[in-house]
Amino acid sequence: MDPAVAVLEFSSIARGIEAGDAMVKRAPLDVMRAGTVHPGKYLVLVGGLTADVEEALAAGREVGAGALDAVVYLPDVHPDVVASMGGARRDGGGEALGIIETLTVASAIDAADAGVKAARVVLRELRLADDLGGKGYVLFGGDVAEVEAAVDHGVARIAGTGSEVAHAVIARLHGEMRENLATDPRFAERIAGAEKPDGGPPPAPVDGPPAGGRPMPGTGARAQPATPPVAKKVPAKPARRRTAPKRPSSRGRSRRQEGS
Repeated sequence: MDPAVAVLEFSSIARGIEAGDAMVKRAPLDVMRAGTVHPGKYLVLVGGLTADVEEALAAGREVGAGALDAVVYLPDVHPDVVASMGGARRDGGGEALGIIETLTVASAIDAADAGVKAARVVLRELRLADDLGGKGYVLFGGDVAEVEAAVDHGVARIAGTGSEVAHAVIARLHGEMRENLATDPRFAERIAGAEKPDGGPPPAPVDGPPAGGRPMPGTGARAQPATPPVAKKVPAKPARRRTAPKRPSSRGRSRRQEGS
């Protein structure tokens, strides 16, 4: 029998844990992974022989009824999909790029499997749930015609679920966009410590921004915190010494008395 994979997406964490427990008890499985994803959902993934995965899937449906948002069952899952679910990322495949964006993890996995089976494409990446508000997306790389075929088959596979957000085909992906996709796709990580393409920050303009101001566009400089003005030190005036008025001496007084 071919290896099979099933993924169940629950809106309730409690129901998801309960269903996962029932699934692993129902049939012997080669793999069982479960955990929370954004935004507060619970995923259960099981893999193994087709008959065993079908038994476990039936148990999950029974116990998790009412909280089951989405499910995908792939009786002959493509090995590249399994690798991508584990975090594998690939480059190359041609100039074109295909994207399918979905509302659920299950639909993204389903679309990826359909696309990579239907056309000669590279499954570049499969992003699921976390940091995406629960959504998922898949990227295909290859020649334009092959990428178009992969996207068409992926969209057709999930058409009945109503979970497609958008899809697109870019005939010739720009080099800078390719570089961005090949690194961490999260925007915050992309702009942290960003530098100019030549590898070094450009010289600051002569009339640069004041402290605490916004840097000039394209300089790569960061805003500097405002520096409070330093009060000038005024030298203290020396204290004036107060002198007592001179008193006439007793000798002077006696002379004045003799002359009178």
